[in-house]
Amino acid sequence: MTVRVGVIGAGMIGQDHIRRLTEVVTGAAVTAVTDIDPERAAEVAARVGAVALPTGADLIASPDVDAVLVTSWGPTHAEHVLGAVAAGKPVFCEKPLATTAEDCLRIVDAERAHGRRLVQVGFMRRFDPGYRQMKEVIASGTLGTPLIVHCAHRNPTVPESYTSVMAAQDTAVHEIDVLRWLLDDEIVSAQVVTPTATSKRFAHLKDPQIMYFETANGVRIDLEVFVNCQYGYDIQCETVGEEGLVRLPDPAAVGVRTAGRHGTTVLQDWKGRFADAFDTEFREWVDTLAAGAEPTGPSAWDGYAATVITDAAVRSLESDGTVVTVDMKPRPAFYGDTA
Repeated sequence: MTVRVGVIGAGMIGQDHIRRLTEVVTGAAVTAVTDIDPERAAEVAARVGAVALPTGADLIASPDVDAVLVTSWGPTHAEHVLGAVAAGKPVFCEKPLATTAEDCLRIVDAERAHGRRLVQVGFMRRFDPGYRQMKEVIASGTLGTPLIVHCAHRNPTVPESYTSVMAAQDTAVHEIDVLRWLLDDEIVSAQVVTPTATSKRFAHLKDPQIMYFETANGVRIDLEVFVNCQYGYDIQCETVGEEGLVRLPDPAAVGVRTAGRHGTTVLQDWKGRFADAFDTEFREWVDTLAAGAEPTGPSAWDGYAATVITDAAVRSLESDGTVVTVDMKPRPAFYGDTA
């Protein structure tokens, strides 16, 4: 069957996913689009032979929409996801699932009341080949018990609208989700400290930030978030176990030797670094829905967990590095026992 997808939000990420669903993934068709800007919605819809609808509610209710993709402004996510769940339609929501833990729990409760998983959250790193290989190694027991994880998330620059709390909420949130998944473990505390600030930042921004997390099993995680590093988009992850370590590979690139130097190109943005992961994420989502099965990617509970942990990190940042306990509800059996 062809999965008919309605897209709420036709901005940059929404248009990129529409391209992915229409040009890369088989078994899907974009049949409806809506956006806060009606002219943009109409333009994007016309390009793919879809209809432009006035509101998210209209799109969710459309008989020509089997599944919903939410790529609108973050504060609108909860409304649209709850609407899709109420309609009994699968919904893929780009992160964040919601901007507050309370709204995330409303979604969790609604989905549990429905009795079947409908929600998938757009944490694409779980679909990256390097991270998947790392998970296989850790799960195999080859390294023994994981002890320490070292991570870095670096961007060349960020716009002036980027604020200090976004280092946790928009940037580190990807590591937070993928580390819970890699380790099959829950994060129980967060601490954020700030070293000497780079002169390359805007004056209002605390950059870089060093984030420390502890898991329920005692694994210690350190994460460098440096969003004005200048040289490129650089994602690093290394898990140290009792008997060895596993390191995330850098993206494949040719080596160039010239003028007495040997080097490789450093990617400049997330789109190039995780393009394959995005493609795999949507391919698996569409295949699962076409088979009539429940989504298997990051769940509404994972969206809630990420929000609670980033909230703890923000509280630590705003209290000059205090260690903050993550106040997370017990995981319902509906979502299984592991991250």
